[in-house]
Amino acid sequence: MDLKDIKAIIDLMKKNSVSEFELEKQDFKIRLKRGMGGTNGGGVQYEEAPVLTYAPATAGTPAPTTAAPGTIPAPAAASNELDVKSPMIGTFYRSPSPESAPYIEVGAEVSPDTVVCIIEAMKVMNEIKAEVKGVVTQVLMENGKPVEFGQPLFKVRPT
Repeated sequence: MDLKDIKAIIDLMKKNSVSEFELEKQDFKIRLKRGMGGTNGGGVQYEEAPVLTYAPATAGTPAPTTAAPGTIPAPAAASNELDVKSPMIGTFYRSPSPESAPYIEVGAEVSPDTVVCIIEAMKVMNEIKAEVKGVVTQVLMENGKPVEFGQPLFKVRPT
């Protein structure tokens, strides 16, 4: 990865208000974290390390317990509903192409292997599966909007 690619990632982070980014490829790892300074979001820090020394951080652990921005309050019966959450940072798409129908709609039955959406990250389209069995009760994200790791995308009532 060259400096031009890193600068492009930094620009995308600023544009989409992403505070942290991490990428691993073979023996290369880069982690970018925007500072919390008051002007323009502060600086950007990065570090490189071989994969062998990488240990997964626990930073993703608190995400499920916090409310994600842009979510729609669920009805009182939502206590038994499960969230289908974003496994990565990227851009949320409900269909495989702009002219195609969405993968799923409210009321659709899903299984763990059902593709529910696509998240684009670094020009790669990643199919996201439901990973639960049930009926979709809510779509929480708007098509084409950025999503964070762990952000709820759909609500599913288990069957």
